[in-house]
Amino acid sequence: MFKGSMVAIVTPFKNGKIDEKALGDLIEFQISNGTDGIVPCGTTGESATLSYEEHNRVIEFTVEAVKRRVPVIAGTGSNSTDEAVMLTTHAKKAKADAALIITPYYNKPTQEGLYRHYKKIAEDVDIPLVLYNVPGRTGVNMLPQTVARLSEIKNIAAIKEATGSLQQISETIQLCGDNIAVLSGDDFTALPTYAIGGKGVISVTANIIPKDMSAMWDAFEKGDMKEANRLHYKTFNLHSLMFCETNPIPVKTALSLMGKCTAEFRLPLCPMSDANLDKLKKGLKEYGLI
Repeated sequence: MFKGSMVAIVTPFKNGKIDEKALGDLIEFQISNGTDGIVPCGTTGESATLSYEEHNRVIEFTVEAVKRRVPVIAGTGSNSTDEAVMLTTHAKKAKADAALIITPYYNKPTQEGLYRHYKKIAEDVDIPLVLYNVPGRTGVNMLPQTVARLSEIKNIAAIKEATGSLQQISETIQLCGDNIAVLSGDDFTALPTYAIGGKGVISVTANIIPKDMSAMWDAFEKGDMKEANRLHYKTFNLHSLMFCETNPIPVKTALSLMGKCTAEFRLPLCPMSDANLDKLKKGLKEYGLI
């Protein structure tokens, strides 16, 4: 299940509400272009500003739209363990294939606190879990030793590693062995992560170039490093553009320029600055996306 190019899909809005038509079209765009998994309600899906009802609906809608063609890995994390259990329980009820659970943000738990957080969720909800380590967002770094402890729990199956550190990713793979699938959580580290034993990527850039992100994994898996490297460098500048402002502002704006959804955000996120918008338009034109 945890293999290849998976998309951290945006949540499109229209007039303040979830645009289910646009979301359904985005899901079809992903699947038809080779994406290996759909990840709704992550950071890129603006989960922080979704109500519980909206959060649950996005997951239900995604499962219904995907129709088991690829895995659905539902974002269900929270800085409250009980709330994470509640959201994960719903994801299982909605028949999501797995749940992606971010390390608790703002609280800054200790490594023991992180271990107990994930252990409780794993014990309370029998669904495959993907740990998500992104210290730039959360203020806490889950160390490889903690991941190794958690990898002994049977339904903890993977980790999205978004430290950007190949050293930390290598240590995690070395300590965990085959107990857990390590996935890149930063697009620019996707191919390097594959090369050191990673099994895939949960990608932001795949929202706009699903075919190329999928093709890079496929080339790597076939042993065609020349083609994998070509795609790595072809996509490299786009990855930078997707983070020229806070994610998901650039990627959602890019999708709007491609005619796939509105560039509508919820505060405190806001539209891109004019300077960065000009850079984004230039990059998309150079890539042939607009």
